[in-house]
Amino acid sequence: MSGALSLPARRTPPGVFVALVLTLAIGWIIVTVDGGRLFSQPTTVSLLHVAAGLGLVAVGQTLVIIGGSLDLSVAYVVSLSTLVAAETMAGDDGALLPAIGLTLAVSSAIGLVNGLLVTTARINPFIATVGVGLLLKGYLDNGYDGPAGKTAPALVQGLGYQRIGPVPLSFLLLLAVAAAAWFVLARTRFGHHLIAVGGDPEVARLSGVRGSRVLVTAHVLCALCAGLAGVYLASRLGAGAPRVGTEGLYDLESIAAVVLGGTALAGGRGGVAGTVGGVLLLASIDAIFNQLEVDVFFKQVIRGVIIIAAVAVYARRAMRKAS
Repeated sequence: MSGALSLPARRTPPGVFVALVLTLAIGWIIVTVDGGRLFSQPTTVSLLHVAAGLGLVAVGQTLVIIGGSLDLSVAYVVSLSTLVAAETMAGDDGALLPAIGLTLAVSSAIGLVNGLLVTTARINPFIATVGVGLLLKGYLDNGYDGPAGKTAPALVQGLGYQRIGPVPLSFLLLLAVAAAAWFVLARTRFGHHLIAVGGDPEVARLSGVRGSRVLVTAHVLCALCAGLAGVYLASRLGAGAPRVGTEGLYDLESIAAVVLGGTALAGGRGGVAGTVGGVLLLASIDAIFNQLEVDVFFKQVIRGVIIIAAVAVYARRAMRKAS
């Protein structure tokens, strides 16, 4: 059973990478004609920084979606995590590790609450995670008017701005997290069980899979990834920001990246390799539009069209396979 269940996690959807190459090629031509440079080092570094923050959240989102669930509280978890990290560090390098540990612990606790609401209380994942997100929003809006705390200089200089050539350390962190998630999905019992639960919860239950435990773990891992993204954003901003998660649309953008990467919203099929491709595609579109100085509203419209088109293509493929 494990071999069959691991197959969907190992299969990399090629479509998103083809779309990525075509987008970069067409974007390069348009930007060059417009007098800009798409592949300059500053643009590449900026693109990879954008991909790093969104990608960390999207990798976690992939896990819960494969399990047939969803997490719409991640944007608020990101915002709260920047504040927990920055306020605990208070500009002191000596408090760096305790601050990161506390941030990840807080985010994991939120993921645990989400998972228990979905599994034990039997609340729809959409409602449960939106509710938790609104609770966090109320706390953030009531407690903070603006940036707070101060990130440790070592974290700012390292994770925030250090790079190897044009590749930021933050993007290497994303690749490491994505590789770990791929390994979990494709090579561990938990990954096989998660795919089984997302594919058919009743069949998984009859096969002896403890679906509730699997989904709770997936939600904890999702929130943990959001917390890690919060630590990264705190390193970039130098302080905690109570609205950075919602302003960055990390909830909807992470779901969009997962869908573009070929993961089925119904669960049971997908993988993190495609998600990374989806993240790079969204970051590339953003970089191209920034070079062309496209209106923000128009930028969001184009993104929406791309996401709808991708979902339509995947839906037609699924219908063809079913028939």
